[in-house]
Amino acid sequence: MLDAKIIQKLIENDATSDKKKFAKVGQSYYDGDHDIKDYKLYYYNSDGKVVEDRARSNIKLEHPFFTELVDQCVQYLLSGKSSIVRADDQNLQKELDSYFNDTFKAELEKVLTDTCVNGFGYMYCYKNAEDRLAFERAAAMGVVEVRVNETSVKADCILYWYIDGIANNNQQIKRIQVWDREQTYYYVQIGNGAIELDTSMPFNPRPHVVYQKGGQYYQESLGFIPFFKLAANEKQFSHLKPIKSLIDDYDITDSGWANNLQDMSEAVFVVKGYEGDNIEELITNIKTKKAIGVDETGDIDIKTFAIPVEARRERLLQLKQDIYRFDMGFDATQLGDGNITNVVIKSRYALLDLKCNKLESRLRAFLQPIVEIVIDEINMRLRANYKATDAYLVFDREILTNASDNAVIDLTKAQTEQTRITTLLNMGQILGDEQILQSVCEILELDIEKVKELRGESIASSVNLLGEEDDDETNA
Repeated sequence: MLDAKIIQKLIENDATSDKKKFAKVGQSYYDGDHDIKDYKLYYYNSDGKVVEDRARSNIKLEHPFFTELVDQCVQYLLSGKSSIVRADDQNLQKELDSYFNDTFKAELEKVLTDTCVNGFGYMYCYKNAEDRLAFERAAAMGVVEVRVNETSVKADCILYWYIDGIANNNQQIKRIQVWDREQTYYYVQIGNGAIELDTSMPFNPRPHVVYQKGGQYYQESLGFIPFFKLAANEKQFSHLKPIKSLIDDYDITDSGWANNLQDMSEAVFVVKGYEGDNIEELITNIKTKKAIGVDETGDIDIKTFAIPVEARRERLLQLKQDIYRFDMGFDATQLGDGNITNVVIKSRYALLDLKCNKLESRLRAFLQPIVEIVIDEINMRLRANYKATDAYLVFDREILTNASDNAVIDLTKAQTEQTRITTLLNMGQILGDEQILQSVCEILELDIEKVKELRGESIASSVNLLGEEDDDETNA
């Protein structure tokens, strides 16, 4: 059992680590809270001091590119409608589908989102009410990995904390769990108070699995720490890292444009020889009467300012292209020359495919131990002898395609097959029926054994029918 002071130190050290610091930035940008929210304008006053300019417009526009890019990557990687975990054995496939169902896919989607946003994500394993393994996403920011060689603990463990409501004195209630290979210790902290054992838990420490049968409680351990980690890259940095400065520049450039439009929306009137002596009266006359009085030498000049629109538009366009390019995303707003063929569409998905290929390799390594423990439980429950290699992972990514192109491709394929089949039939005397049948089945992707079986049944039916007709004629 860890000492309360050690737990507090572990949580504090983890929160101040570079990994968690940048993970918080990634989470902020995913939520649409950009650095521009703290952007301020300054100027030098008459005393030469730098002071904040509160008179000028300071519009703060946030552009959630990162939110789109993360959701795009996660949804594209999991876009396949079929099961991710598959097996050739139909009985095993049925069992796997009961574990890796839509609920599991929803939790996996959350883990992938955490991985892209924070740089790492975690999935937690537990036994449900049906005494079967189930999986749930664990909030990445609340997971602290503890290694033997890093602390005075005797074994590796996972420290997991989360906020569980507000106490009567408006202080947060922090629940803390320490998981090792055999059991779990529960702690609680109110506000900034001391960490104490959680007395609300009936068993503390508690084995991984506790169930009641016949009025008695039974306990068992999973034999492993039930947390599985998925890292975005070797350094566990968020996908935000290569594009953060570009998004910040885009926010500042667009906000500066909006500020210029706001500040220069009205013209400046330069008046010479004004007969009055009240500037407020002058402004009122211009706004309401649209006229002012001047002397013989007087004049009025209206000054307007040109904003460099084209330069800023080009700058924003270049920043947008760089954001999608360096985060390897798909820009759905690309227009091109209007010739949107399947080749063009696939080329626009090229960077996103490369990005997902890298993440998929890590996702496969993440899912493999999960598949193994599921198959072990299936073997124990069914007394079977399945192996981990009997199951495999498949990620079918779906790309939007041009329907017109698809129709032309299908038509061309059908015409080619028809030409090949016609050529084979014309060569019937040379090749023989058996060779023609085999070749036709290969072209149409048919099972030749099933075709032979159906053909045999058809011939048998025809012979029976002819026999019945002969009997009828004899009887007549």
